[in-house]
Amino acid sequence: MKKVEIYTWAYCPFCIRAKALLNKKGIKYMEYPIDGDNQAHQAMIEKANGRKTVPQIFINNQGIGGCDELYELEETKQLDKLLS
Repeated sequence: MKKVEIYTWAYCPFCIRAKALLNKKGIKYMEYPIDGDNQAHQAMIEKANGRKTVPQIFINNQGIGGCDELYELEETKQLDKLLS
């Protein structure tokens, strides 16, 4: 199984939705809640090549984007390929 990381805010509906899909699929992930932590938010922006919104999701250190991109990967059957 590949390393999955997700940067989130606690009450972000897109973060909640992305985690729900990961949980439904049984994918283990490391969550980095960055609520109110400007230093952690800046680190996420740098890692995400300038993307500032949450969630930001990484599979083996490769940024895949946010919630919409995660669901698109799932719908096109690409998510399982990325994780295998």
